[in-house]
Amino acid sequence: MSTVVEELEKGGYLTKEEGRTLMFIPGASIPMTLVKSDGGYTYDTSDMAAIKYRLFEENADWILYVVDAGQGTHLENVYAAARHVGWYKATEKRVEHIGFGVVLGEDKKKFKTRSGDTVRLVDLLEEGCRRSGEKLKEKGRDKELTTEEVVAARNAVAYGCVKYADLSHNRTNDYVFSFDKMLDDKGNTAAYLLYTYTRIRSIARLANVSAEALEEAARTTLPSIEHPAEWKLAKFILRFPQVIAQVTAEMCLHFLCEYLYDLSRAYTEFYDNCYCVEKDRVTGEIIKVNTGRLLLCEGTANVMAKSFSILGLQPVSKM
Repeated sequence: MSTVVEELEKGGYLTKEEGRTLMFIPGASIPMTLVKSDGGYTYDTSDMAAIKYRLFEENADWILYVVDAGQGTHLENVYAAARHVGWYKATEKRVEHIGFGVVLGEDKKKFKTRSGDTVRLVDLLEEGCRRSGEKLKEKGRDKELTTEEVVAARNAVAYGCVKYADLSHNRTNDYVFSFDKMLDDKGNTAAYLLYTYTRIRSIARLANVSAEALEEAARTTLPSIEHPAEWKLAKFILRFPQVIAQVTAEMCLHFLCEYLYDLSRAYTEFYDNCYCVEKDRVTGEIIKVNTGRLLLCEGTANVMAKSFSILGLQPVSKM
């Protein structure tokens, strides 16, 4: 940090005032304090040293600061100061504050335990596992799945619901933490999305069609887009690259979450109106497999799987 202060002083960027060493930045209402009157350094000093190191030692093209929104003014001053001294140009490097809001309890106050302590993530995850396990038992899944499958589904929903609840909101806004809403399998939640994905994957198993067979069919067969629900789903699938570009440009993952939810709803509409597999009502034997529709299912599932990977969600084959 002393080296940075010396460099800025030699460049004529610093001013002495009441024993402090200050840096005035064009357009900023408050100067940065590089050295206090007692000779100590500040966050301004360490952040100026850090950004210089990242630009010149690490040769970073993108520098993204994931820090709470309350630090916005401070960080903008650091970026403006770095540009002012010629360390980088905004047209050549991406230096950006990825601010985020506060998690609130259901009382709309900062999320804490009853005793007033900070809530530990491990406690949240354990509580999520407990509630997720209870939900699976309520639906009788423990009687249909193996012990290993129940544990996998419980963990996927519990961990996924906490992650998704955080990422599905605009990161700059505060949000209310509620397990009841997170574990709801009928709204914009990880539980609903994971259930939809599992249902999609089960259709190919029902039709006795392997992933390899679908991949081979995709080379010679076009997806079916004759029914309005098929066409709607196909258009949603094609929007995926556009959504990823928007997420990258604005660094807001809630756009991907909103897209996933809309894609899942479009799939549900398709599922309710378009049979992929027809069975004999008496014998239960498969009469017809609509390959074009199975390809739409596969395309939807692949987009969802890639989105889950980006969001840190772990899908399961059975729920």
